[in-house]
Formats: sequence, C-alpha cells, structure tokens
Amino acid sequence: MRKDEIISASEIGHWVYCNRAWYLARTGAENHNVRALSRGQRAHEAHSRTLVRARALHWLAILFLMLAMLLIFVAILLGTSVF
Repeated sequence: MRKDEIISASEIGHWVYCNRAWYLARTGAENHNVRALSRGQRAHEAHSRTLVRARALHWLAILFLMLAMLLIFVAILLGTSVF
C-alpha cells in the first residue's frame, strides 16, 4: 500500500468538517482565492456557534421539562391543586 493511499484519523476529521477543503489539501492545490477561503472559514465558525447554542438550548429545555414534572409530582404528593 502506498503512503498516499493511507488516510489518517485526523484527515477523516478534516474531511468531515469540509470534504472539499480536505480534497484540495490532499491534492496539494494552491489557495488562489484567499478571501473566499477566509469567508468560508468564518461561515463554518458561525455555523458551529449556532449548533453549540442549539445544543445548549435543547438541554435547557429538557432541564425545564424535568423541573416541571418534578413540581407536578410534589404537588400531587402534597395533595395541592396543580392547576
């Protein structure tokens, strides 16, 4: 097996992040459009921040749901009206 046929785990990570960038780096293509690459990098970073916020809000919603369920359970145990 030739060395250029071996793909490392970090290369797989690069491919998952942006398969076009991985291909261009793998083939040794020169970066002719630095401005577009920079814009693409910023777009990827903004998308990543959006996903992080969405994941945090998802877990926050689950936490509030569990808290509401706990409060309803305690109200039932104490015999107080829930609604």
